[in-house]
Amino acid sequence: MDGDSYSRKQLEELCECMIEYYEGDPKRIQHFIKVHSFAAMIGQKENLDETTQFILEATAYTHDIGIKPAEEKYGRCDGKLQEQEGPIVAQKMLSEVGIENYMIERICYLIGNHHTYDHVEGMDYQILIEADFLVNMLEDDMSERSIRKAYEQIFKTESGKKLCRVMFGLEE
Repeated sequence: MDGDSYSRKQLEELCECMIEYYEGDPKRIQHFIKVHSFAAMIGQKENLDETTQFILEATAYTHDIGIKPAEEKYGRCDGKLQEQEGPIVAQKMLSEVGIENYMIERICYLIGNHHTYDHVEGMDYQILIEADFLVNMLEDDMSERSIRKAYEQIFKTESGKKLCRVMFGLEE
């Protein structure tokens, strides 16, 4: 089996684990599925190398894994608590599907920072934020003004900008 199909198999298994993790919560399941779809698409259009693409896609599936432990421990799940609680839970799940440690480190770093928009380092980080915003803009029913502001301040990749413009009918 070549590396790519092995990676696909791991991503499929990771997706199934996340679906089971959020059993009974279709909104959260659909959220990470949509974020993954946009992240995968943007990553491919931006020509990420195979390893970075894999890390991006694995992170897109698991980026909100900290919501559940945050709600259980604190009764709320704001972004900072998600960042704090997510990497611990993710590390176990990522190991169980056989993802290599160096990748797990990066994925956990991204999970632990995905609500932090300054000092974005790496295309995987940038694309994850853009994909999450694309989904949250609709799910959170953001105003046109807020969407425009996010477009101008958050989006950096050409592919992410184009998707945002087309989805929300923004003029350049």
